[in-house]
Amino acid sequence: MLVKLYDLPPLESVEQFEARTGVTIRRAIAPEKHVVTKWIGEHFSPFWVSEAEVAFAHAPITCIIATENGKMLGFACYDTTTKGFFGPTGVDEKERGRGVGKMLLMHTLYLMRQDGYGYAVIGSAGPKDFYAKAVGAVVIEGSEPGIYKGMLR
Repeated sequence: MLVKLYDLPPLESVEQFEARTGVTIRRAIAPEKHVVTKWIGEHFSPFWVSEAEVAFAHAPITCIIATENGKMLGFACYDTTTKGFFGPTGVDEKERGRGVGKMLLMHTLYLMRQDGYGYAVIGSAGPKDFYAKAVGAVVIEGSEPGIYKGMLR
């Protein structure tokens, strides 16, 4: 899917979001790598662990996390599979429906815009309707399997 970063909906600040929900959205820091990647592996996929490790290799780190009371709720990465890609991203199943995923998405896309990108690609997008509604993402016709063609599994 393709997202126009120059035409994003307004962003609630992370401070406002935290005051409203109690959830902190922030860039991960290097000493947390083992905690974050372990959590991703337990809740999602070893492929996503590999991508998150790439995010931790960037400076600044391109892994954004959602936490509450010292507990991981979710994450979003960018520039991991390739430059300009958003994802992977995920929220703990028990925490869905609180707006955490949308805030991770929005905050990360705004960071990508600040980094100079005009567009973001959501590769192998799962919930297409969510992305379309949240940020106006559109399907890139003929892009499956795209960059993932021939990937070792």
